[in-house]
Amino acid sequence: MVVPVVIFGCVAVAQDSKDRERVFAEALKPSSIASNLEKLTDQVGGRVPGTPAMQNAVDWGIAAFRAAGADSVHTETFSIPASWSEGETRLSVTVPEQFVTRVVSVGWAPALESHQHVPIIDIGRGSEQDFASAGAIGGAILVVHQDEMRKWADLDAEYDNAPGVIRRAVKAKALAVAFQSTRPHDLLYRHTDTVTGEIEALPMVMMAREDAARIARLQKAGQKLFADISIPNRIGGPIEAANVVAELKGAEKPEEFVVLGAHLDSWDLGTGALDNGCNAALVVDALRAIKDSGAHLRRSIRFILFSGEEEGLLGSWAYARDHRQELDHAIAAVIFDDGNGRVTGFSLSGRKDLVPAVAHLIAPLKRYEVEQITNDASADTDNYDFFLEGVPTLVGNQEEANYLINYHAMSDTFDKVDIHELKKHVAIAADVTYALASAPGRLGPRQSRAQVEKLLRETHLDESLKATGGWADWESGKRGRAQ
Repeated sequence: MVVPVVIFGCVAVAQDSKDRERVFAEALKPSSIASNLEKLTDQVGGRVPGTPAMQNAVDWGIAAFRAAGADSVHTETFSIPASWSEGETRLSVTVPEQFVTRVVSVGWAPALESHQHVPIIDIGRGSEQDFASAGAIGGAILVVHQDEMRKWADLDAEYDNAPGVIRRAVKAKALAVAFQSTRPHDLLYRHTDTVTGEIEALPMVMMAREDAARIARLQKAGQKLFADISIPNRIGGPIEAANVVAELKGAEKPEEFVVLGAHLDSWDLGTGALDNGCNAALVVDALRAIKDSGAHLRRSIRFILFSGEEEGLLGSWAYARDHRQELDHAIAAVIFDDGNGRVTGFSLSGRKDLVPAVAHLIAPLKRYEVEQITNDASADTDNYDFFLEGVPTLVGNQEEANYLINYHAMSDTFDKVDIHELKKHVAIAADVTYALASAPGRLGPRQSRAQVEKLLRETHLDESLKATGGWADWESGKRGRAQ
């Protein structure tokens, strides 16, 4: 691999191309990544914080990192405000037609005792106009329609739309909300709209796409429908969760570090293979590749498997908060969380100042068509709290592939992962992380709070945070850099 001059912090420095070549080559060699992922998905299964499966996943991470050759491995615990698991959720239309709908509870939604003969009302897309036109809907189950998901933007729209629907439903005193699945063929999945691990304000279910469409047709034909509903979720008090942290120690500047991370937790309908087991296995295998390559490591690399990502990025938030005093030494956080689709490049979350350096950094990966740099910013994966702390972040941009249809779904299982493609991703992740850790200069400065807020507004992430309820945590200083 020919490695060009890389400009870090406006200082041109020549990187050791032979070391990068060794790391890349080592990553492509046969390894235990497939068997590791198979253990995590088939044997451990879906991994919701507070469950025995999640603890088994943490144990898996510890053992896998040690086997990969980490210099050290430990866990760091944090608290999640509530525990949650689903009971036997049921929703049946009873009058005048009779049929059972296929539903699952939304994650971290409250329980709802059994109710009979409840009005079930099609509320369209749940816009303000839809609610205004619906009339009296207090005590009713509201069916909210959504487009079938095909692109990343469709997934973003699903998350962005839900908080407004929930607020309007609470204000209207609805009994519950049934969101139409964005997937065809009766495929169900689980989301949550909480951003802090708190229990949601209203009972909610995800309803099979076909059942929601049937209800809409019946109501359009003039029928007034009634249903029986029961959502016996099990909810408990605060729980302890844990991140798994492994490290390769740098030889020259061990106090400086690069983070390579992915989240270990998942939802429980499938076995969390694409989201995000494949990338948890990637992080472990990247450590192996860098270690076994024997390449000289200037700075330390921290390989982190975060927990509580699905409940509001809670593990990475806890890590950034607990390590705030040393984040001046953080070179970058590199995160993978978009399944197994081809890596096209990286998002820099608005950091235009980093584009020249990152363009040079990834130039050797052009043969794999890894060359796209974007500056979009979002609050949907574990780079977010590092970004709020001013640390440079690189989030892997990936093609949709088979990710969206299986996202959070019953179908997210080991067989959906292309191991050959995943090995290429390991090589990409290991190469970029190693290059960041071994370059003579830094990628870029840590930003101040004022600079981060400027980026929030420039990328319009502030608007999304206000819509979803996350802005208050930034504005109050609860989340993000203090100054």
